[in-house]
Amino acid sequence: MTIKTVFTTGEAAKICKVSQQTIIRCFDNGSLKGFRVPGSKFRRIPREQLFMFMKENGIPTDALESGKKKLLIVDDDQDLVELISEGFSRDGRFDIRTANNGFDAGMGVKEFRPDIVILDVMLPDINGKEVCQRVRNDPAMDMVKILCISGMVEHNKVDALKAAGANDFMQKPFSIDELINRSCDLLEIERGVTN
Repeated sequence: MTIKTVFTTGEAAKICKVSQQTIIRCFDNGSLKGFRVPGSKFRRIPREQLFMFMKENGIPTDALESGKKKLLIVDDDQDLVELISEGFSRDGRFDIRTANNGFDAGMGVKEFRPDIVILDVMLPDINGKEVCQRVRNDPAMDMVKILCISGMVEHNKVDALKAAGANDFMQKPFSIDELINRSCDLLEIERGVTN
């Protein structure tokens, strides 16, 4: 994988998990150093400047260092968690953490700041909808994608999940390859596996 040396404000925002407006504001007020593309208004941020900015602001720099997408898998079915983890590990582009209840999921999202959460809707302590709402109520989590999984089929429940902030829904049982593909789509990266 080639390591990028210069980033657009949009790319920098994704890496820092903040809005593009925040990056532009920091660029314009000089707290994030960079340069403008000659003859245009495009801003560009060199890698080392972005790294320093992230360090200064306490933003985890591992996303910049590894280029891997952070994935949090939340399900109380340990076998399924292992199966999903294995599939994403094989893809090789993911840094994976797991949680098996809503409480750990909430902590995991805060500390790990994943790019995507694969969330079982039926958790032992709180339901997935509540986890979605908590993530969505935190502006720092704007960029987090949530893909809900469940064995339930009622469409109105799926709509309620999407209303609570889920980006996508897959019904169990599903193929791990399809789950990876749907996750890649949400993250706007190339699909990992061909069906």
